[in-house]
Amino acid sequence: MKFSKLALFVTTAIVAAPVVAQDTPRDPSETKADASESIIVTGSRIKRAPEDSALPLQIISTEELRREGISNPEQLVAYLSSNGTGADNLASNADVVTGQQRGNNGASSANLRGQGAGATLVLLNGRRVAAHGLNGGSVDVNQIPFAAIERVEILKDGASAIYGTDAIGGVINFILKKDFTGVEVSGFVDATEQGGGNVYRTSAIAGYGNLAENGFNIMGAVSYSMNRQLRGDQRDFVNTFQPERGLSVDTRGTPFATILPLAGTAITTANAPFVPGSTTIRASGGINVLDLPGGAGCGVIDGQAPYDAVLWEFPQAQFACAWDTGRAAVLQQPLKTLTYITRGVARLGDHEFSAEFTGSDADASKRFSNLQLTPNTTSQNYAYRRNAANAAVFDDIATRLVGAFPTLGTQIAANPALSYRWRCIECGRREINTNTKTSRLAFGVDGPIGAGWDYRVGYSLASSKSTSQLGTGYYYRGTLANGANDPNAPVAPGLTQPGIIGVLNSGQLNPFLFPGQVQSQAALDLLQSVSAEGVVLYGGKYTVSQIDGSVSGKLFDLPGGAVQVAVGTDFRTEKYKFNGDARAAASRPTILAAPFDDGNQLAGVTRKIKAAYAEILIPVHDTLEYTVAVRVDDYTGFGRTVNPKASFKWQPVELVTFRGSYNTGFRVPSFNLIFNGFSSALYTGRDIADPGTCPGGRANASIPGCAVVQPDIISGGKLDLGPEQSKQASLGVVFQPSSRFSASFDWWQIRRTDTIQFLTLNQLADNYTIFQDRYIRNSAGVLVGIDQRPINAGESITRGLEVALRGGGDLGPGRWNVGMDGSYLLKKRERVVPSAPFGPSQIGVFSFSGDLGLKWKHSAFISYSNEKWGVSFSQLFRNGYTNQQLPGVTSGAVTPPGLEKEVNNYITYNVSANYELFKGLRLTAGVKNIFNTDPPFAVTYDSNTGSGSSWEPRVADPRGRAFTLLVNYAF
Repeated sequence: MKFSKLALFVTTAIVAAPVVAQDTPRDPSETKADASESIIVTGSRIKRAPEDSALPLQIISTEELRREGISNPEQLVAYLSSNGTGADNLASNADVVTGQQRGNNGASSANLRGQGAGATLVLLNGRRVAAHGLNGGSVDVNQIPFAAIERVEILKDGASAIYGTDAIGGVINFILKKDFTGVEVSGFVDATEQGGGNVYRTSAIAGYGNLAENGFNIMGAVSYSMNRQLRGDQRDFVNTFQPERGLSVDTRGTPFATILPLAGTAITTANAPFVPGSTTIRASGGINVLDLPGGAGCGVIDGQAPYDAVLWEFPQAQFACAWDTGRAAVLQQPLKTLTYITRGVARLGDHEFSAEFTGSDADASKRFSNLQLTPNTTSQNYAYRRNAANAAVFDDIATRLVGAFPTLGTQIAANPALSYRWRCIECGRREINTNTKTSRLAFGVDGPIGAGWDYRVGYSLASSKSTSQLGTGYYYRGTLANGANDPNAPVAPGLTQPGIIGVLNSGQLNPFLFPGQVQSQAALDLLQSVSAEGVVLYGGKYTVSQIDGSVSGKLFDLPGGAVQVAVGTDFRTEKYKFNGDARAAASRPTILAAPFDDGNQLAGVTRKIKAAYAEILIPVHDTLEYTVAVRVDDYTGFGRTVNPKASFKWQPVELVTFRGSYNTGFRVPSFNLIFNGFSSALYTGRDIADPGTCPGGRANASIPGCAVVQPDIISGGKLDLGPEQSKQASLGVVFQPSSRFSASFDWWQIRRTDTIQFLTLNQLADNYTIFQDRYIRNSAGVLVGIDQRPINAGESITRGLEVALRGGGDLGPGRWNVGMDGSYLLKKRERVVPSAPFGPSQIGVFSFSGDLGLKWKHSAFISYSNEKWGVSFSQLFRNGYTNQQLPGVTSGAVTPPGLEKEVNNYITYNVSANYELFKGLRLTAGVKNIFNTDPPFAVTYDSNTGSGSSWEPRVADPRGRAFTLLVNYAF
């Protein structure tokens, strides 16, 4: 876009856009000296007043956090309209996940401007913290000591030239209290009306010594928070059985077992029974006797419903039942977090020395659907064989089968064994418990060096160590890959075959429990004896050490003021190690469905980064200034990169300021993206076809060549993966007619090339001619695998408009304030290679992974307060988008009567009030989601992983109406 067109666009947007705002206006009672106090603000190394920044800088105070009932960093990130809508929160990672999400146990990340967690830089007091120990690529924001926060600065602009090449989407800088004296304790509760998902926090902070008077300050803070679990079955909107709206579950692993054909049993693939009245369709997709003519019906078992063979275009499963995996998942993971900090600051003359130690200890529990057991003829060769222990149950099931399919009588009599797929409710929900410990030690000193120049040097060492172990729901299989008994697996008492396969083959577990029936205690004891609960799954550790130094000061004067410059250097070392399976390699019995990552084991990898930078502020006139910066980074394995940044601020009249910037970025792959091992897993979804015979690769049984295929999906790292590069630009205007009113509009664009991405199966299929080498075929040309490892594929372009408004004034004994922060997405497109055209717009379009590009998001508030009390009312708005459609709807096989092609807007309202009972004691009470608005209906179910349901965790809060109370006492 040419500059003239860009200027016209921004001018038009200023007139047409909603009124939104960013920073709380300064109180008119403040003096000019107070307002112009110079400090180092996020995005620059030159000291200046925060309101003089030429960059879009949002500053959130602790008062604003209290007003919105925000009790932890994850809630803060979700509150930001400039944050993307990715799978970066605990709710989005609570179920079965694949790819990069697998390492996010217990972690929450920031995702500014939708560029991904790895492209947002998170700082603590201006310096880096360690990435999460399991994923090694993004920072878990919940490690931040929230109780000691003074303010949060969000730079909504690229900052590669200042902080490092990975600050493409922006920077979030948590600034801690520096000169706190006294003691302050607080307690917070956030309790839901419907139960489940409550949040509790207690904290204390104490400080002694006044920097100005005593020359020192010592401070310590500790906080403990607890997020209780919220289960899917505690919210009515979680219902994956809504076929009238185009949603149903694609699983035949049910609590009342589904009988499947299998060689060696009474019903084999060759002699699967014909459906009555048909000569072409077989019931090879499974038979649940509850769903047979005259049966009790699938729904007599909690969580079951008929399998929708039309929506999933799988007629062979017309007699099967399905089970709602979404209601079995935990919507909010239970999380307990202890954070702490000790900090000391001392002044010797004009020099300031600081030392701080921060740490956290977090325990998260990921709980999701019960184990699904699926038979085969090798590693999971089990069946329900008639014996003395189960004869009555077996004969009852056989009678029901023969009643519908009389020809089966002879076969069952000759071979009294039934193969079945079963959802083991008695096994308990699968659970993965993760402990993450972080620590960060930092030293710093700064002060004047004469002639108007200052220096700043520091050292920091940060680490994040995570360990996951299996909880309930996981069991030793008991067999090797070839079906032989596993000598390292436990054997249940009284049996000869080890593991859960041995228990199943004993016939003592009953997979056909009718309502009112329960499993025998003897069978439960057998299960428990082969449980893998407590086994360490994997662990990782990420450390980052940094030495940095800079000097800044005045060069000479221009008509607009002093030309200032800052130059500096930093040296950083990043280390990462990961043990994909902590057990001894010689004795690793297989644990069913346990997500070990042995192929991704890293004994230890190291990356060194050496950097130097310079920044110069040129005030050419009272109304115009330029800032130019450049940074040179040298990366181990990737060489040298130079990234410049230029920005301007022009204030032709006092009430109007124009600002803009241009910069570049260079993001290297994370350790995992490079070094993860090769792995392969069967694709179990029913929505793809071979693009070699079916253009576009979408399964549609009515089109020749477009039959469902289920190849292996290959994943892992790529040793030859290269860096991606970016160009960022912004142009904005700020109106501030008075100190209490302001409005800002910032157009921005991020263009990334050689993008590191995992192409979706649809993207690969749509560009089959380009990516044929990623489709693996056998000697007969049959598709057997798809390589979905990351690549430096092509290019992406994201463009948006951030708008902001603040206003306020005096009214009676207090002050009123209104404000809004919003983000409008103008463009979001990708192309897989530079020679290809850009693909369709990704704004408002459903995707299983990555950022869900919502067109418009905002948060708005109105408040009134004085020194004694205050009240506020706020609104959060998230735009709707195009819904996912299941295969039967896509092909036109069925049009559900209540089909919802669009997901509705998500709008919630909050109210809070605070009152000072007496000096030092203040109460803040509030109601979140006043109208108890449920998340809008959304088809998020993924047939490949069996995760997702009827709502979108990337957008909505599942907790519903909640009541908050904060008690704060300072003395």
